[in-house]
Amino acid sequence: MTGTLYLVPTPIGNLGDISRRCAETLAAADFIAAEDTRVSLKLLNHLEIKKPLVSYHEHNKKESGPRILERLLAGESCALVTDAGCPAISDPGEDLVRLCAGAGVPVCALPGPCAAITALSVSALATGRFAFEGFLPPQKKERKARLERLKAEERTMIFYEAPHHLRGTLEDLLAAFGPERPVSLCRELTKLHEEVLRLTLGRAAEYYAANEPRGEYVLVLAGAEQQTEAVSLEQAAELARALIADGMRTKDAVKQIAQETGVSKNALYAALV
Repeated sequence: MTGTLYLVPTPIGNLGDISRRCAETLAAADFIAAEDTRVSLKLLNHLEIKKPLVSYHEHNKKESGPRILERLLAGESCALVTDAGCPAISDPGEDLVRLCAGAGVPVCALPGPCAAITALSVSALATGRFAFEGFLPPQKKERKARLERLKAEERTMIFYEAPHHLRGTLEDLLAAFGPERPVSLCRELTKLHEEVLRLTLGRAAEYYAANEPRGEYVLVLAGAEQQTEAVSLEQAAELARALIADGMRTKDAVKQIAQETGVSKNALYAALV
């Protein structure tokens, strides 16, 4: 019988955010695979948990992944943790999940802290639809191409960035989306010096030209304004007739189509009767 790979989210700053279930899973696992064993050891000491730790990160995943899989196939259980947040989200853990799924090893994800969702919730931007972009490509050509593809993106966009790259990233975003695009810059989330700045890209670039970026950042960028094609009165009337044919009252059909198309209710009603 194979073991289970548990994806255990860890606090993004405040150690008090670890859930009871996550702590119990760490305590019950046969071993823990960690992005940085030194960082994870601090959390385990805080929880008074002693477990064998193995290293699993971007630079050793090709060697470490198969070794972890071998132990799982032999029946051991493994808790995968990253330094902060959810494993496998903008993280090499996705490769281990893929490896386990291909070998038929059960994978169980526990809910918990996530910097992207935390930042989105306090951004004061639209949260109904969003696109998680993680870290932009470091190569200038690839980064420019990625941002070019995102110019028409209407969903709120979420980016991660390190402090020493923030100024350059803001300049790239400014060039792609213009100075008036709203952005929320969230840094040191859940930590003592947590800060959320709600600015435009132009003002953000000016602010950080004069102030040193500090801490890890999540950038939440407003999407492009929705482009709606003009609908003629006759086209709107046809849409309303289709609703009426399906059993909707004329008054309700007129109201719905007027809201969806921007056509005047009075003009639409006159066209129908």
